[in-house]
Amino acid sequence: MDFNVSGMFGDMGVGALVGFITGYALKKLMKLAMAIIGAYVLSLFYLQQKGVITINTDKLFNLTGSITQQVVSLSQKVVGILPGTSAFVAGFYIGFKKG
Repeated sequence: MDFNVSGMFGDMGVGALVGFITGYALKKLMKLAMAIIGAYVLSLFYLQQKGVITINTDKLFNLTGSITQQVVSLSQKVVGILPGTSAFVAGFYIGFKKG
């Protein structure tokens, strides 16, 4: 029986690198999306203050709650699809923290 340690470390390194890149990119993408959404909501409230539009705030906040639930369910599906190696998860965590 041949035990190939170098191959095992190579797979772990690739998994960790891919996890790091994925986590880093995901955090940057989330920051950008939150900035765009925040600017949009602020522009809506500005237009409401000037009397240009009328906003039903109850429906707006209910909409944001349902979007949050959809994002959480999507993230659970993505985590289920991703390879479950510990190197990937560790790399993802480090990349997400650094991003």
